[in-house]
Amino acid sequence: MKYDEIIATVQDLTRLPDRASAERATKAVLLTLGERLPSGLAAHLAAQLPPELAASVREAQREADEEGRTHASGEKFGLPVFAGRIAGRAETSEDGGIREAAAVLEVLDAALAPELMDKLAAVLPHDIAELLPSGRARA
Repeated sequence: MKYDEIIATVQDLTRLPDRASAERATKAVLLTLGERLPSGLAAHLAAQLPPELAASVREAQREADEEGRTHASGEKFGLPVFAGRIAGRAETSEDGGIREAAAVLEVLDAALAPELMDKLAAVLPHDIAELLPSGRARA
């Protein structure tokens, strides 16, 4: 899926008022997801995204490296922190952050290799994995 198609689909799913808001939301979700994922999986995610979006995932890795944090297993946090970080970055409420995360994850499910999405579902905590499309979320 190309960048413009991803952003347009996120805007449609979230009913955000403009393209800039959809871009901001998508990048906020990807940056936050990049913080939560193990480095190898984050790198695989970035490799399957358009360059404009891959940069958000890679930024999380760079920040972890610069701060001397190990990124081998990803930063540990659940849905409240996940939603809060997205809300702050996307300039929305926590409910908006959850809604935007669910939309971005739905678009990723359609855009990425199914095996990669299975791996994402397997490493995310249950409360975040519940935002994945129902066929992908863990039981």
